[in-house]
Amino acid sequence: MLDLVGSTVGMMAVAINLVAIANILPGSLARRLSLAAIAGAWVGLATGLGAAGALVFSPNHPVPLVGVLFAAPLLIVGTLAFKYPSVRSTLMAIPMPLLIGLNALRVLGVLFLLLAAAGRLSGPFPYSAGLGDIITGAVAIPLALSLARSRKPPVAAVMRWNIFGTLDLFAAVALGLTSAGGSPLQLIHAGVGSESTGRGRTGWRHRADSIHRSYSSPGRYAAYR
Repeated sequence: MLDLVGSTVGMMAVAINLVAIANILPGSLARRLSLAAIAGAWVGLATGLGAAGALVFSPNHPVPLVGVLFAAPLLIVGTLAFKYPSVRSTLMAIPMPLLIGLNALRVLGVLFLLLAAAGRLSGPFPYSAGLGDIITGAVAIPLALSLARSRKPPVAAVMRWNIFGTLDLFAAVALGLTSAGGSPLQLIHAGVGSESTGRGRTGWRHRADSIHRSYSSPGRYAAYR
C-alpha cells in the first residue's frame, strides 16, 4: 500500500512542479514545452532505472546513481545560469512566492516516517529526511503567502528557511548514501538502512526535489535584498 501511495504522490509532485514552472517561465510556448519535455524525460529515465533496480547498491552497481541523478540537474542548470545571462534572467523571472510555495509538497516526507514505522527504512535517514521535509513544507505555506502579500518581503525569514531546506536536502542524500546496504560509501549500519529509497516506487522524493531545485539558484534568494 505504501508503495502505491508513494508512487502516486511522487508523480503528482513531479507533475505539479513541471506544470507550475513551465507555465510561469517567460518565452514562447514551444520553448516552455521543450524544457518541460526535457525534465519529463529525465524523470522517466530516473523512474525506469529505479524500476529496473539500477539505483540499488550492489557489487554490480557500485556507483551511487541516486546521487548522480540528484546532482546532475543542479550542476547543469547552475553551469548554464553562470555562463549564459539569458538563462540566469529566465530563472530570476520565476516569482519567489511560487518557488517557495512548491516546497509545500515536501510535507509528503511523512511517507519516510511511515516507511520507517513499517520496517522498510531504518537508521537516521528516514527521520532526518522525513522530519526535515515536513518542517520545510509546513513553513513554506505561510512564508509564500507572506511574501506574496507583503510590500516589504521578509528577506531574513526567506534566507533562514532556504538554508534549512537546502541543508535538509543535502543531509538526506548524504545519509541515504552512507546508510544504504552495499554502498561503497556506507558508514551507518542500521538494519535495512535507506535501501528502499533506491527502488523505483519509493525513490520519488529525490526526483521531485531535484526538479524543483534545478529551476532555482542561490542568487534567486538574494533578489529581495
